Amino acid sequence: MSIDWEALVNLVIQCVVFSLIGVAMFFIAFFLIEKLTPFSIHKEIEEDHNTALGIVIGAMVLGIAIIVAAAIGG
Repeated sequence: MSIDWEALVNLVIQCVVFSLIGVAMFFIAFFLIEKLTPFSIHKEIEEDHNTALGIVIGAMVLGIAIIVAAAIGG
């Protein structure tokens, strides 16, 4: 069994690039949500224990993860 190292390296590079794009998209989306909301997200989740907001932020993370996984998988 022969391993095509060039193709493997190409796939790993693509995976890293898509992952970095996904992380950048997450930070941009989180920054936009933080700036558009009239309250502090950190205060609401950490101090006030706002479960609903935690669920919304978690859904955002999962949504971006699904997009990145679809982009990597082709």
